[in-house]
Amino acid sequence: MKAAQMTLTLTISHLTKAFGTLKALSDVSLHVAAGERVALLGHNGAGKSTLMKVILGLIAADAGEISICGGPPGNPDARTKVAYLPENAAFHSALTGLEQITYYMRLRGEDTSGAMALLDRVGLAGAAKRRIGTYSKGMRQRVGLAQTLIGHPSLLVLDEPTSGLDPVSRRDFYALLDGLAANGTAILLSSHALTEVEARTDRLLILSGGQMVATGSLPELRREAALPVAMRMTALNGYSTDILAALPDAIRAGNALHLTCTQDEKLATIARIATLKDKLSDLEVIPPSLEDIYSHFSRRDGQ
Repeated sequence: MKAAQMTLTLTISHLTKAFGTLKALSDVSLHVAAGERVALLGHNGAGKSTLMKVILGLIAADAGEISICGGPPGNPDARTKVAYLPENAAFHSALTGLEQITYYMRLRGEDTSGAMALLDRVGLAGAAKRRIGTYSKGMRQRVGLAQTLIGHPSLLVLDEPTSGLDPVSRRDFYALLDGLAANGTAILLSSHALTEVEARTDRLLILSGGQMVATGSLPELRREAALPVAMRMTALNGYSTDILAALPDAIRAGNALHLTCTQDEKLATIARIATLKDKLSDLEVIPPSLEDIYSHFSRRDGQ
């Protein structure tokens, strides 16, 4: 989406927050548009939790501006438009899943007849009448996710939302997020599971030491980081020597031949390899992963 076409749900400009002499956030700016899935990445202590608390209106910033659907965080209108899922959702163990969601719907003034439908959306219809005390951590997390969907929020703030979920539940969770985003919900998701968010988010924000050190889509961050592209070639029997002679920068690694190049050299390198196609059985191009990019931007001296 171009800036002129975006409807911004969350806007933060030059945000600063300190706790005594510790500056938790320093001149942080970001935005999340309607229908956009944005991943917030950062090491422990980078400032993610502080940023989320400011967005939720739980603590006030020392400086800077923040707007949620055009209003300040924490006011009644913003509270109705923002939903939050913490990393470790806690619920009353004696209540059933259905009773817990019904209770939350009453608190938000919603029609409680939709409680079972919410639990069904997160895969808990079959356990809706069991006590939460019998639920696994992943099931409790899904109760929390159902709670965030009450009232059709404009902004979802999710802190490690797939914690405790099995692979199938993680896949279903991201499919649910895809549907919400398609209907205009803005999503800000904090996660350490980099391989998950690499393919399922539109844009990435990297916090380090309280500062926003990188922001952009994965292709944009790849270009900015300028990390090398790896290529792994598998030679047909007897042709490894010929390929090494034609590509002197390549090295032998087990049964494969490895070569790296810069982003700018990628197409030219592939073209050179293509001239050897009769001597190759396979070519794999391996761009820098999100983990590589994250390590590049969030590098901390002495740690």
